[in-house]
Parts: sequence; C-alpha cells; structure tokens
Amino acid sequence: MAQRNPTLDRPVAIDTTAIRVREQGIERRARFRSISEPLGLLIALVVLLIVFSLLNDRFLTIGNAQNILTQASIPLIIAVGATLVILLGSIDLSVEGVMGAAGMTWILLTANSRGGEGLGAWAWVIALGVALLFGLANGLIFTGLKVPSFIVTLGMWYVGLGFATILYGRDLFPRLEDAALKGWTSQLTLGLPNAFWLALLVIGIGLAVVRYTRVGRVALAIGNSETIARAAGLPAFRVKVAVFAIAAVLSGLGGILATIQLDIGSPLVGSGLLFIVIPAVVIGGTSLGGGRGGILRTVLGVFLLTVLNNGLILSGVDTSWQSAVSGVILVAAIVFAAWSHRDRLGVAK
Repeated sequence: MAQRNPTLDRPVAIDTTAIRVREQGIERRARFRSISEPLGLLIALVVLLIVFSLLNDRFLTIGNAQNILTQASIPLIIAVGATLVILLGSIDLSVEGVMGAAGMTWILLTANSRGGEGLGAWAWVIALGVALLFGLANGLIFTGLKVPSFIVTLGMWYVGLGFATILYGRDLFPRLEDAALKGWTSQLTLGLPNAFWLALLVIGIGLAVVRYTRVGRVALAIGNSETIARAAGLPAFRVKVAVFAIAAVLSGLGGILATIQLDIGSPLVGSGLLFIVIPAVVIGGTSLGGGRGGILRTVLGVFLLTVLNNGLILSGVDTSWQSAVSGVILVAAIVFAAWSHRDRLGVAK
C-alpha cells in the first residue's frame, strides 16, 4: 500500500504582506517616474534658456520668443499624431511624404502663380483628404497585411514624395497668390502667432482623444498588450487604422501650414521635420514599446528641440554642427527610451 506524503497535504502559505509591499514599491516607482521625467525636461529647457541668453542678448526677447513659437507650431501639430501612433507601439515615418503631397495638392488648388482663382475652403478639404488616404493605406496595410509599421510608412514616405513630385511637374515653384494667406502663420493674434494658436487647438483635441474617447483608451491598451486588448473584445483593428489616419491628416495639415510659411509649393516642404518630431516624442517620455507616455510630454520635447535649434542658429553655430547635435540627441533619446524596454522590444542581448 502506497504511503502518503504528508508534505503534499499541507496548505501553502502565501506571504500576502510581501506581495503588497512589492506592489506598493512598483506604484511608488511609477509615480516617481511620472513626475521625474517631465520635471527633468523642464529643468533641461530652463538650462538651455539660461545658457543661450548668456551667449546671445537677442535670444531672450519678445520677438525671438514669438519666433520660437512659430517654429514649434508645425512640429507640435505633427507630433500629436506621432504620439498617438507610438502609444500603439508602432511608428509613422511617412510624415515628410504626406506633408509634400498635401502641401502640393493644396497650393495647386489655391490661387497661385501658375494661374487659377483657387477653390477656397475646398482646397483644404481635398488636400487633407489626400493625406487621409495615405493614412488609411498605412493603417490597412500595417494592420490587415501584418507588415511592420516601419516598412509600410517608410515606403509611403516615398510614395507621397513621388506623388508631390508628379504634381510639381516641370514648371517653376507655384507661388502663393492669396494675399490673405501670405504670412498668416507668423501673424500675431493676442500676441501669439496664428500657427501656434492652431497648434494649441490640435493639442487640446489630442488630449481629449487620449483621455476621454474610446480611440485613446484602446490605443493605450493595444500599446500595453494587443493580445489582451483583443481578448477583451476591444476593436484593435479599427482603432489602429484610425490612429494612422489621424496622424496622416495632422501631417497633411502641417504640410499646408509649411507651404503657407514658405509662400511656395514644394515636394520637399517637410524636409527634416521627421527628425524633430520623432525625437521630441521619445525625449518627452513616450515609450517606443507603446502604452506609456502622453501628448503634454511630447510638447515639452518639441520645445526643448526648438529652443536648442533656435539658440544654435543665433549663436552662429554652423548648420553641419546643428545636424550633428540633432543626430546625437536622436540616438541618445532612443537608446535611453529603449534600454529599460529592451526585452519587450526584442532588442538583442
């Protein structure tokens, strides 16, 4: 007759106190991180303001402050969409192509030097509709065909650039002829540039989407764990497509504003903006793995990079050095952001 092992019949004691202490420690670290990261950005921004004001007496003036706000406006608008995409755990590299396509579409449908009276508000609707199509294509290919977002959006960047180049044709740059729109982005309303007021509106809408709509909540859930989100019955497919569509529309809006700012249409109207927007989102603390971060943090990241670029220009730093500094910041930000999530992101040991 087999003997019973008395140890197998003993109830297993669970140390609930130790578990509770561990959970409290995790919560404290999360709260500390949520406070320390934005605070660190604010301190860095203040340090930059002090350093550049000491290096150049033109830096800390009302005129230059308004100039900084104008420079930050378009990256802020685009970065709202980029933040939503990265919260999914994905990335959108099609920014510059979509900007070129929407910008060229808009100026050719507005009164310009190539002729025509323009379509007025319909030019905006059609141009943003073109951007929307690019965003839907990004989302559907990425979600439906399971192609990595990096590959899809990189390809769509060049599709948009090609589309804009075809619209540009072989003629001279189409110049904006609408007197009411010329210089509109930098014109002041209540002491602030018009483009910055529009950026504030986009930021407010973006915050409302993340905090109070199903799209924002599901996007965060997907970023944390798409498997769990799908198991819970959340509409992951629709939300992912919607987020890429929103990001593209905001890139299109940025392309139109950049075209107004330059006063001419160009396929390369968004050149270099991708390397401000993505680092700003990452520097702001939005996790490349998704599920953590936010739009207000991105705003701080945009201002940090804009102030840095503005200060370097006023200090007479060569443009090649400015590019080098931006590149170093990009690499450092990505390494810093990805290090604590290297296992989740599949980074090699």
